[in-house]
Amino acid sequence: MTDLRIEPVAGDEMAEEWRHVHNVIVPPAALSAEDVRARVRRYRLENAYLGDTLVGCSTVRPPAGDDAVATVIARVLPDYRGRGFGTALYEKGLDHARVLGARVIETCVLAVNGDGTRFARARGFVEVDRYVLDGGGDEWIDLRLERARESG
Repeated sequence: MTDLRIEPVAGDEMAEEWRHVHNVIVPPAALSAEDVRARVRRYRLENAYLGDTLVGCSTVRPPAGDDAVATVIARVLPDYRGRGFGTALYEKGLDHARVLGARVIETCVLAVNGDGTRFARARGFVEVDRYVLDGGGDEWIDLRLERARESG
């Protein structure tokens, strides 16, 4: 895994790569190029590469609210799962959220994404909510990192 690079999204080409991974992993919430341009201004978006091959992406939403809740989401393309790339993306995102002052860490997973829910639970996340977005038909799960596991 020494060839894994995680880089902040900069420029249209990287934004399109990030969008590709996002849309493969969460097709019910597919984003347009304009959606991604808006997100890159608000959130930290990163891409993960094995050599020159795109393998995943991540999102860190900065802390908000009185509890300073940040959202960290790691996404890995199906062909590259189970090789530690998600863990590397998640840990880098978690570190960044903490630098921003996060006191609570959450994540969000499409309920049918069994790999994603297992990944989150294995890292100490517990389910706090299930819902269907207005006008949608897909169930989403919000998970929160247990306080005992937040120290790293």
